[in-house]
Amino acid sequence: MRIGLVLVPLLLGSLLPMASAAPTARPLSFDDFFALRRISDPQISPDGRAVAYVVTTVDMAKNATNSTIWLAPTDGGAPRQLTGGPKHDRHPRFSPDSRRILFESDRSGESQLWVIDLAGGEARQLTTIATEAKTGIWSPDGKWIAFVSAVYPEYSDKPYAESNAANKQRKEEIEKNPVKARVFTKLFYRHWDSWVEDKRQHLFVLAAEGGEPRDVTPGDRDGYPTSSTFSSGDDFTFSPDSGSLVYTAPPVRDEAWSTNHDLYRVPIGGGTAENLTVGNAAADCCPRFSPDGKWLAYRAQKRPGYEADRWELMVMRATGGAARSITSQVDRSIDAFVWSDSDTIYCTAEQNAAAPLFKLSVKDGKFAEIAAAGTHSAPSINADGRRLAYMRAMLTQPAEVMLIDLQGQARNLSQANTARLAELDLPKPESVTVKGAGGASMQMWILKPPGFDATKKWPLAFLVHGGPQGAWEDSWSNRWNAELWAAQGYVVAMPNPRGSTGFGQVYVDAISGDWGGKCFDDLMAGLAYLEKLPYVDTARMGAAGASFGGYMMNWFEGHTTKFKTLIAHCGVYNFDSMYASTDELWFDEWEHGGPPWGNRESYEKHSPHRFAQNFKTPMLIIHNDLDFRVPINEGFQIFTTLQRLGVPTKMINFPDEGHWVAKPANSAFWHREVFDWLAKYVPPGGR
Repeated sequence: MRIGLVLVPLLLGSLLPMASAAPTARPLSFDDFFALRRISDPQISPDGRAVAYVVTTVDMAKNATNSTIWLAPTDGGAPRQLTGGPKHDRHPRFSPDSRRILFESDRSGESQLWVIDLAGGEARQLTTIATEAKTGIWSPDGKWIAFVSAVYPEYSDKPYAESNAANKQRKEEIEKNPVKARVFTKLFYRHWDSWVEDKRQHLFVLAAEGGEPRDVTPGDRDGYPTSSTFSSGDDFTFSPDSGSLVYTAPPVRDEAWSTNHDLYRVPIGGGTAENLTVGNAAADCCPRFSPDGKWLAYRAQKRPGYEADRWELMVMRATGGAARSITSQVDRSIDAFVWSDSDTIYCTAEQNAAAPLFKLSVKDGKFAEIAAAGTHSAPSINADGRRLAYMRAMLTQPAEVMLIDLQGQARNLSQANTARLAELDLPKPESVTVKGAGGASMQMWILKPPGFDATKKWPLAFLVHGGPQGAWEDSWSNRWNAELWAAQGYVVAMPNPRGSTGFGQVYVDAISGDWGGKCFDDLMAGLAYLEKLPYVDTARMGAAGASFGGYMMNWFEGHTTKFKTLIAHCGVYNFDSMYASTDELWFDEWEHGGPPWGNRESYEKHSPHRFAQNFKTPMLIIHNDLDFRVPINEGFQIFTTLQRLGVPTKMINFPDEGHWVAKPANSAFWHREVFDWLAKYVPPGGR
C-alpha cells in the first residue's frame, strides 16, 4: 500500500545544467508554479526519429487540466503539438512501423482508444466499448492492439456484442436509479479514491484496423494490477510472435491482504491462462521480452505480504521455466527498465535521494551508473537499441524529455519550461548527512529561501515525507514542492529517516513495526542539527507532512514541543480504526505483524491517539472524503480530540479529493491555506 508513496516528488526535469538566474530573477510564485508544463510518458519511435510525450497544462478557471501529445524530432528541430483540444490525450504508443500513434482520449466524452497517422489527417476513434478503454499497446507485427477495460465479470464469458450491451445497460441503470445504495460482498469494494464495487479489469485484444474486441481474461479476476505499487509502465506485453499476451495479475483470492501478483500468458484468441511465476508467493510484475525474443525479464519480490521489499530483476526463457535474479547482488530496488540488446538492460533505481539511470549486463550482472544527478524515470528505447529517451528531474527543475545517444551526450528534447525557469530564482539544495538513531547516517536536504542572507535568522519548515517507504529525492513535485515552500521565506529541511528508500533494504526494513521509534529519533537528530545552524531561528520552527508524514505530525503532537505549529495532511491517527477502514490490508498487516486481534502491542505502542494527554501544539488538519488509503475518520478523530483539549485547530476537508489534492483550484486553495496557517505561527522572512 505504501500510504505516502504518491507524495514522493514526481519525476520531472532536465539533463542540461540549469541556466543561471537572470539578475532580476523572481522567487517562484503561485502563478509560475501552476504555469509550468508537466511532462510525462516519453516514447521513442522504433526508427529512433521522434519521441512522443504528454504535456499537461493547468486551466485554473475551469479547475481542470488539459493533456495533449507532442512530438519532438531526435535529429534537431522544435517539438510540435500533435493533438489538441481541452481534453485528456495520453499514453501515446508508436506502431511498429513508426507511422502511427495509438493513444487514449476522453474527447468523445469517455476514455477510448484513438489512432493518428503521422503523415497527416485527423485522429480516428478505434474503440467504443461501454466500459471504456485505456492503456493500449501494439503487437510486434502491428496487426493487433491490446487494452484494459473494467467490466462486470458476470458478462465476460459472453460474445462481445452481448457482454458490451449488458455492461452498457448495467451502467445506465445505475446512473438512472434514484437509489444510490452500494452493495458489496468482498474486498476490494473501494480502492485509492474510487468505488470499485464488483468490477474487474480485463485485457482485450482487437484488430489494429478496428472491429469487435475480445476479452482474453474473462472471469471474476483482474488481469491488470489494481495497485500502482505493483506497476511500472505497461504491465502487459505481446509475445514476440504476437500470438499471446503476458500480463501481471493480482491474487486469485485474499487480494486485499496478499501481494502474490503473478505473470500469466494467454493466447490472443482466448483460452486457458498459464501461470509463469507460480513458484513465487510474493509479487512478480512488469514483463518485457528481449529484442531477439529469447528471454523474458520482469521484476520480483521475495517476501510475501511486503510491498516495500526489494524489487529484483529476473530473467527466464521466453517459453517459461526457471528464472534467475540478475540483480541479487545489487542492494537497490529496480524500477522501470528496457532491453537494449539480448545482454543489456537499462533501468532506473533509487539511490541516495536520487534515481540514476543504470546499465545492466544480463550475462554477468554488472551494474553501472550512466547518468547520476537528479531523478530519472520512464526509459524508452528505439528498435536498434541506439537511442534512449527518458525523463529527468531535479529539485530545481520540472520535467523535460531527455534523449541520450548511447555513444554520446544527453540533451533536452522537449524544452517545455526552459524560458520560464530562466526568469526564476530557484535556490540550489544542499545535501547533508546527520547521525541518527544508533549512529546510523541519515541524508537530509536543506533549501534556503531566495534572497537568503546568512547574517539573519530564518524560520524553518521541517517536512516529513510519506510512505513511510518513500524518500525526498532530487526531483520536482507538483504537490509538495520545496522551491515553493522556500519562496515563502523559509529554510526548508527534508530529512530521509529510517524507512526511506534508496539507502539499502536494511534501512527500508527498519521502519516496520517501529513507526514512532528509530524514525522519530532520526528526525529529532536532524532537527537538532538544524537548530545548531547559525541562520536557523529556533523560535520559529514548524513541521508538515502527508500520509506517513501526516502520521508523524500526529506523533509529534504527543512527543515534542519543538514546533510552533504542525500541519498534517491525510495522516494516520489510530492504528485500530485505520486497519478496519483502509483498502490495502497487506500494508498494515506487514507493518504490525498481522491484524490487530493478533498483535495488540504493535498496534498500540506507536498509535498517536494513545498520547492525547500530551497534545499542545496548534495544528492544521487536511483530510479528504475520497481518501480510501487513510480514510477521513482519521482526520476527524484528531480534530475532535484537539478541539476537546482546547488546542488551536483548523480542519480542511475536500469532498472531491482522494489521498492527495489534484484539482488545480483545490491545489491553489490548499497551498494558500497551508502557507497562511504556517505564517500565523511561524512568521516568514529573515530577521
